[in-house]
Parts: sequence; structure tokens; C-alpha cells
Amino acid sequence: MEVAKITSRGQVTIPIDIRRKLGVREGDKVIFMENEGKILVVNAAKTAFTNIRQAFSGEAERLGIKDEKDVISIVDEIRKKMWEERYEDND
Repeated sequence: MEVAKITSRGQVTIPIDIRRKLGVREGDKVIFMENEGKILVVNAAKTAFTNIRQAFSGEAERLGIKDEKDVISIVDEIRKKMWEERYEDND
């Protein structure tokens, strides 16, 4: 158990062991969430990444992406299309 003191401005220094467990450093953001009457402190970036991963779950399979080569191929196609749209119309 770790204890922290609240300043007159409502600020709290998160103890080093807790910061390490959260994976946060100076400048990072944390989220305060309520769950069943308890307040949780979570790493904002990790939470966002988890939400994004869940939102895109199954999309690779749906698009037929099997490996890194497929991703590179898609990126190359998009770059080619963007190049054509940008420069071929200017001739």
C-alpha cells in the first residue's frame, strides 16, 4: 500500500512504485475511473491503445491481411493513389 498527500491545489504525487506499475513518466496522462464504488487510476495511453485495438479487432481478417507484407502492400497502394491524385491532375 502506498500513501500520497494532497496539496492545497488538489495535486498528488504518485509514488514511484505506482508510476512504474502504471508505466507512466513525466508528461504522461492518467485517467481516473470509477468502478463499483472504487476509484481507479490508469495509464491514459495504454487505455486508449486497448480501446483502439478492441475497435479494430477482426478488421485484419476481414480485409484479408495476413502478415506484414500485406500491410506494406496496402500502404504502397495508398501512397501510389495519393501521388496520382496530387501530381497527375497538375499536368
